Amino acid sequence: MRVVLLGTAAGGGCPQWNCACALCTAGLEPRTQDCVAVSADGAGWYLLNCSPDIRAQILGTPALRAGPGPRETPVRGVLLTDAELDHSLGLLMLREGGGLPVSAPETVLHGLSPLRAILDGYGSSAWTSTFDVPGLRVSVLPVSDKKPKYVSSTQDGPWVVAYRIEDPATGGVLVYAPCLKSWPPGFDAFVADANLVLLDGTFYAPDEMAGVGGPDQLAMGHLPITTSLARIAAHPGPRWAFTHINNTNPALDPASPEHAAVRASGASLPPDGTEYTL
Repeated sequence: MRVVLLGTAAGGGCPQWNCACALCTAGLEPRTQDCVAVSADGAGWYLLNCSPDIRAQILGTPALRAGPGPRETPVRGVLLTDAELDHSLGLLMLREGGGLPVSAPETVLHGLSPLRAILDGYGSSAWTSTFDVPGLRVSVLPVSDKKPKYVSSTQDGPWVVAYRIEDPATGGVLVYAPCLKSWPPGFDAFVADANLVLLDGTFYAPDEMAGVGGPDQLAMGHLPITTSLARIAAHPGPRWAFTHINNTNPALDPASPEHAAVRASGASLPPDGTEYTL
């Protein structure tokens, strides 16, 4: 199984267009909004989430570019972890590919009804709550009941899930969990024997947003890295990598003590474009 990190930042990317904080003006390597591509054979690719930056991400990844036919694309489908706009707005950029399968939990599909109505006007998309990636096995774990701000539905969750994707041919296992409100029940078993866990790295510490007038991190549905590091220490088996990193996260700076603490734990903060073979 091939895994490409198309984007590794939280909503808005880094730097953010409306932010002049120390990190956004530090000249760090830019990061686009979180999105991952997986493939069993290197020919057909499935997106995990679909960021607003998806056009640039596809064009910047040779394996995902169109061809060899004039309208052929190796992008075969999308799996959404939730209904947040920074994980789904990229579907509008893929509207020319009418009929592209989009998989998500029923709750998420319901929440996305306004976006679905727009996309269906360009061609009937295949919206489904089944998770089928040819050549790979997909398992789903509900991890949060936090729904997007724009959703008024009182429908029970899950509103956020994590994916475990296994390659039966190689035994490789990827876990993708970019949004964790907590370390949920069953998550230890979900990551057991995984080769790579892409974990929510939105914020480093629980008071990080206070400096920019933001809400509490847990209220935003994100477990701080400082809490996750203790859990990682108890599970040294997988390769741990933080993704979905917010522009306020000091660990973005390779020279920071926070970055050093992540690396000392055995985890990493890989940049956009990182590829793994599992």
